[in-house]
Amino acid sequence: MKLKPKITIADHFDLIEDPRIERTKLHDLNDIITIAICAVVCGAETWVEIEQYGKSKQKWLKKFLKLPNGIPSHDTFSRVFARINPEQFQSSFINWIKSISNLTEGEIVAIDGKTLRHSYDKSKDKAAIHMISAWATNARLVLGQLKVDDKSNEITAIPELIKLLSLKGCIVSIDAIGCQKAIVKQIVEQEADYIIALKKNQKNLYNQVEAIFKNAIISKFQGYKHTEYRLVDESHGRTVTRYYSVLNNVGHLIDTKNEWANLNSIGKVDTLRVVNGKIKLESRYYILSVNRNAEFFGNLSLRVCKNAKTSDCHSS
Repeated sequence: MKLKPKITIADHFDLIEDPRIERTKLHDLNDIITIAICAVVCGAETWVEIEQYGKSKQKWLKKFLKLPNGIPSHDTFSRVFARINPEQFQSSFINWIKSISNLTEGEIVAIDGKTLRHSYDKSKDKAAIHMISAWATNARLVLGQLKVDDKSNEITAIPELIKLLSLKGCIVSIDAIGCQKAIVKQIVEQEADYIIALKKNQKNLYNQVEAIFKNAIISKFQGYKHTEYRLVDESHGRTVTRYYSVLNNVGHLIDTKNEWANLNSIGKVDTLRVVNGKIKLESRYYILSVNRNAEFFGNLSLRVCKNAKTSDCHSS
């Protein structure tokens, strides 16, 4: 007899140790975790919003949860999650996501940093909590999250998050903070491709990419495999025109020492904004392991930017 796969939250989170003493257990741990996850998926960002979600959906939640004492308070959610073993929760969450999502060839996985709302408390000298998340843009699923350690940064946290993910056949998109040789190598070792933004924090690589594009433009792209694509967005009194350009099979011209795993192509985005008569032009460069055309690059970049909604994004 074929076993039914585990797909419910309870199936994957029942191994988490309950940190509470017996006499304080007014609410089932599985109920607390399930309500919190459902609320966050629906957009809740604070403990109060999670409690409000639970109360508004109590009739529906009662169909599959115990709820012996109704919906937990926001203080209860806060206390319990503060004491749950984070490694156990992370492992359970990743296993649950893997069970309900089937990443297909070419899925775009965007890795992005985010500061949690209301996590900064000046009166208690509490620093804001910063997270990095992996987001499957087609499936619209958060594949994993990690808190950035106070003594660390995104550069060291990104590899830890990538290790948790099954990325075979996917394309990983990361902003310039992830433009590191070790991160690129890890993505390739996990049988995935990458499209990563490039800034002057990688001075030599940036200068090389910029020089190749300048030479290609001067030579009118003779000898280069080149494609272009344009997107125009008009709304609320502003016009944003994005010009995407990709040079394929140029990795050997840029990375002569083979320090950047599978570097094959480079991309350039020129963003022209016209707002109330004022004109602003910005340019950004990218490194790509995939040899795809500018239309693919443009649509992928725009999709990632819309999901990330970051001020550093060229579509902002």
